[in-house]
Amino acid sequence: MSSLSLAVRDSSTMLRRNLLHARRYPSLTLNLLLTPIVLLLLFVYIFGDAMSSVISGGQGPDRSAYIAYVVPGLLLMTIGSTVVGTAVSVSNDMTEGIIARFRTMAIHRPSVLIGHVLGSVLQSVLSVILVGVVAVAIGFRSVDATALEWLAAFGLLVLFATALTWIAVGMGLVSPNAEAASNNAMPLILLPLLSSAFTPVGSMPGWFRPIAEYQPFTPAIETLRGLLLGSEIGADGWLAVAWCLGLAVLGYFWSAAKFDGDAA
Repeated sequence: MSSLSLAVRDSSTMLRRNLLHARRYPSLTLNLLLTPIVLLLLFVYIFGDAMSSVISGGQGPDRSAYIAYVVPGLLLMTIGSTVVGTAVSVSNDMTEGIIARFRTMAIHRPSVLIGHVLGSVLQSVLSVILVGVVAVAIGFRSVDATALEWLAAFGLLVLFATALTWIAVGMGLVSPNAEAASNNAMPLILLPLLSSAFTPVGSMPGWFRPIAEYQPFTPAIETLRGLLLGSEIGADGWLAVAWCLGLAVLGYFWSAAKFDGDAA
């Protein structure tokens, strides 16, 4: 069997293993998924009228406008929440001895991490779809987006999920236990709260704006918002892609170095 065939076979096996684990222990995924759904309902139905006045420049409350504004950010926050489970899963594998057993077997070694990444990306996409269904049910509409923009939005979500998953894998590898992995991955949930997900950057205090501007979530949110609502994207599109590629490369080499270092 060629190296490529071996890698594909073993990565598929590890993917099935991780999906079976997610199906048998759904509580972690459900708990992380509930966070963006609760925030969606909270911000729309409790803060929606007040927040819509902010984004409309004081023209009066319009809850439907705020739904359109907040949903793109919550879709990306859903990805951040989902990959926290990946960090916990990787940490469990490292501390419970299964990785040591895999290393004694004739398998493609990177397939262990690749299986986690593929499984997490798939779970992230399914979670985004579920949150999107809830958003549509409460009034979100994307009538101005073309088919090409929808495709680009889906591609951005997958790319963003891949980037954050590799970072989460690295966090799981360096964590001594599942609790530490969950805590280490918390910035992936907190960063969207410090971005343009819920309010425009221009309405934030001057000292706080750099925190919202110079982080990966804000350009990704603005790009996704532009694609779904048919509005201007500007330089945010290139910034979002650059952040995704940079984080994916960083996470991959960090994870690979830590994984190989533990085997030495």
